[in-house]
Amino acid sequence: MVYVWLSVLCSVLVSVLLKLARRFGIDIGQAVAWNYAVASVLTTLMLRPSLAPLQQSGVPWLALVGLGVLLPTIFLALGASVRHAGIVRSDAAQRLSLLISLLAAFVLFGEKLDALKAAGCVLGLLAMAGMVWRAERGGATNGLLADGMLRWSYPLLVFVGFGVIDILLKRVAAAGLALGTSLQAMFALALLVAFAIEITRCLRGRARFTARSLAGGVLLGLLNFGNILFYLHAHRALPHDPALVFASMNLGAVAVGALVGLWLFRERLSRVNLAALGLALLAVALLTHGWEAAAH
Repeated sequence: MVYVWLSVLCSVLVSVLLKLARRFGIDIGQAVAWNYAVASVLTTLMLRPSLAPLQQSGVPWLALVGLGVLLPTIFLALGASVRHAGIVRSDAAQRLSLLISLLAAFVLFGEKLDALKAAGCVLGLLAMAGMVWRAERGGATNGLLADGMLRWSYPLLVFVGFGVIDILLKRVAAAGLALGTSLQAMFALALLVAFAIEITRCLRGRARFTARSLAGGVLLGLLNFGNILFYLHAHRALPHDPALVFASMNLGAVAVGALVGLWLFRERLSRVNLAALGLALLAVALLTHGWEAAAH
């Protein structure tokens, strides 16, 4: 289980870095771009993927290109969500995104909906609604309304975006492409998209490349790749318990993210938000048990 907790730690530290980025003068867009350069290099060194399969027929290029576009853009959305809505809401939204892929499995892939999965879906949707709920006190000014919009719109974007990413990842996996090869293709495409965005920003005078953002991007890339690598090692260490790894990863990320957000950054949550956090943990547990039961 040590690999699971190392993966959880890397995942939460990504959110912490995004939260602290502006305080240390790190441009999140540039950090995301450099992150994919680092991840691509580490994939080459650690996984040694072969690129030959990309020249064969049957490569799911549509899904790979979709991932190349979505990975950096949703990463930017995650950064904005952490900044405006906090680590607790953002991490919960990211983990609850499995509801999107689960619903797609029912609609697109003909998977059967049993009682555990149905209960998990209902609780998950309630949890998502509760996590982004925010009661306004007194008269709502334009500033308060704008702030409220940011607090719920970015977590919802993270929720939907990571769900679509998971669906595309399943498409790539179903095509039989080797993990290292698919990761290298996704990271390379994401790198091109991320740098295209940043170069456009620089040409418009909205940003400039800095050494500090480069350093932040290297750290972000190490954490992002570490999250993936330790997650893979966890599955290899527990080959007969994939549901345990999956549940521990998602529940651990939500729980540790909540502790970090509430205690370290003093994020404020209402009673509704706290109740929704508990529902999110229960929803992930039910969905995982539902998958485990179906697998047996």
